[in-house]
Amino acid sequence: MTTTPRIALISALAQSPGPAAAAMDEAWPEARYHNLIDDSLAGDFATLGEITPAIVERFLTLGRYAASVSDGVKSPDAIMFTCSAFRPAIDRVKADLAIPVISPNEGAFDEALDICAGKEGGGRIAVLLTFMGSLAPLTGEIEAIAKARGQEVPEIIGAVAEGALEALQAGDAEAHDRMAAEAAAKIPPVDVIVIGQFSMARALPLVVAQRSEPVLTTPHAAVRKLRRLVEARGA
Repeated sequence: MTTTPRIALISALAQSPGPAAAAMDEAWPEARYHNLIDDSLAGDFATLGEITPAIVERFLTLGRYAASVSDGVKSPDAIMFTCSAFRPAIDRVKADLAIPVISPNEGAFDEALDICAGKEGGGRIAVLLTFMGSLAPLTGEIEAIAKARGQEVPEIIGAVAEGALEALQAGDAEAHDRMAAEAAAKIPPVDVIVIGQFSMARALPLVVAQRSEPVLTTPHAAVRKLRRLVEARGA
């Protein structure tokens, strides 16, 4: 691209922008990025237990705001959402906007499915989480991506690090990482592990120490995919 890419990062959890920014800095240092945060969304979703029409409208509002032009400043080239449990709402934003919009996990799930391609029974993917509400939508997302690729759907194993998110929100990052590693150690043998939330990416070193399989973090995979999409449009 001839100009510096500008990326909007949209988060529903206060702990997600840090890992997203770190991944941008490492995987796409040429890009500029900024954050939009509505950290009431995760709590509202946990309370409601479903993605309501009102939540979808809030996502559409965030997406349209992020994509807007202000005082002649260049609008973003793309949007990356960092909130793993909201794929249906993010899909609505994708359909609403002309610029690339990606969900937080699709890059990692693409890479995980690449690893599992051709394996007997479709292979096995473990998804490591701290938020139980994310497990069902992420399982559905992997299944949908596999079917869209014409690939056999892998066995999906969920592992939730109970109490880790609360520890992180209370400022005890070391406890969060330890709990994530302990949950990872209990996962049966798989082909690949996806650390399924942006806020968990910081636990990668401890998780890797417990496992022999490839371990993917969602923010780095998301940045890799977003970069490919944006650079393809600018080619």
